Amino acid sequence: MFLRLAQQHRQFVQDLVMNLQALAIVLERRGYPASCYTCGDQMNSASFMVSLGENHLIRFLVSDYGITWTEMRDDRELMKLEGAEAVNQLQELANIVKYSMQAGATNKTLAKRH
Repeated sequence: MFLRLAQQHRQFVQDLVMNLQALAIVLERRGYPASCYTCGDQMNSASFMVSLGENHLIRFLVSDYGITWTEMRDDRELMKLEGAEAVNQLQELANIVKYSMQAGATNKTLAKRH
């Protein structure tokens, strides 16, 4: 049972790392300075960072040891979350990007009609 759980956890971390890499690419294309660094080829850890504006930084770390979300403004920590709460906050960021992209596509479609 424990070996199965360890393998599931490794797979979860790898999936999370892949999604962080994709999110960094999308954010960069949307004009936000973002990066996602991984350690090694096994994708068992990553450091994701994005600047959401002047002195507003999000850092998301994932590894076999844990998951953290840290939000900072003016070099001061505003919020730090761990585990499932950190992943939920990451989903909120992804939703904002997703909905802003959909709104942009809708606005472009409407502009072409007029």
